Amino acid sequence: MEFETLATGYCFLEAPRADDEGLWFTDLLLGGLYRWRRATGIERFLPDRQHIGGVALNEDGKVICGGPGGLIWFDPATRASGVLLDSIDGKPLAGANDMLPDGKGGLIFGSLTTAESAENAASNSLYRLDPDGSTTLLASGLRIANGIGLSPDGKRLYHNESLVGTFAYDVRDDGSLGPAQLFWSQTNGDGLAVDAEGGVWIACFSDADLVRLLPDGSVDRRIKMPHEVVSSLCFGGADWRDLYVTTAGNDGVAALLRGEEPPLEAGVFLARSDIPGLPVARTRFALG
Repeated sequence: MEFETLATGYCFLEAPRADDEGLWFTDLLLGGLYRWRRATGIERFLPDRQHIGGVALNEDGKVICGGPGGLIWFDPATRASGVLLDSIDGKPLAGANDMLPDGKGGLIFGSLTTAESAENAASNSLYRLDPDGSTTLLASGLRIANGIGLSPDGKRLYHNESLVGTFAYDVRDDGSLGPAQLFWSQTNGDGLAVDAEGGVWIACFSDADLVRLLPDGSVDRRIKMPHEVVSSLCFGGADWRDLYVTTAGNDGVAALLRGEEPPLEAGVFLARSDIPGLPVARTRFALG
C-alpha cells in the first residue's frame, strides 16, 4: 500500500473524517479544525479550540467537534458555532473525545476528563446522544475512551480503550451495550475504523503500525506508516476506498508524557484500499 503525503508540519493530528470533497482533521495540541480539498488545499477553522479528538458530520453540512467542555457545532459556510452538549444530567461535561454517528441520527462519543497520560484514572465513559438531545450512558470506568466503530450489521460495537486494549460490545435491540469483551489485547490502539467486510482497522500510537483485524480478533495485516505515532484513520471517497491516516510524528505520545510539546512533524496520509470502508452516516441534529 503506497501512501501519499497530503499535509505535514503539524504537532499532533487527529479526528479525520471524510466528506464528499475531501477530509476534515484537527491538531490536538496546536488547536484548530482543518479542511483539506485537493483543488484548494487546506483551510483552518476554530484556531483556539484544542483537544478536538473527534469529528462528525451533520446532515445540514455543519461539523460536530469534541474537546474541552463537551460537544460543539461549527458551520463552515458562515463560521458560526455553538454548543451541542455541555452537561449530562445537570453535571458539566468536562470534555468529549472520539465519536461516531450511530446510523440513527445520533452520536456515540467518549468523555474526556483529565490529560491523556499513563496516570489517567478510569473515569471516562461512552455515551449516546440522540437527535432529541437525550443522552444514554453506554459504558463507564474507562481509562481513555478512543476509537469507536460499528460492525456492518450494527450489532457489535468496537472501542479502543487506550492503554488497556480493544473491546467489543454486543449492541442490544434497545441500543444499550452488553458486557465488554476483550477483542484485541494490544494496548496502544488509538483511532479505529471498520470496513465493509467487517474488518477492524486500528491506529497504533507507539509502533508505526496500522493494523487490520478480522471479526474473530485475529490480525489480518500490519501496515507500516512513515511515523511511529499513528493516531487515527478513516475511509472516504465515492467508493469508500480512500484510506486517510493521521499521525503525531515520531515522538508525539512520548513528548506528552515528558510534559513537552511534540515536534512539528505530524502528517496526513492517503492511500487506496483494496477493501472499501464501511460508509459513515451523518448525524441529524437540529443545529443553530
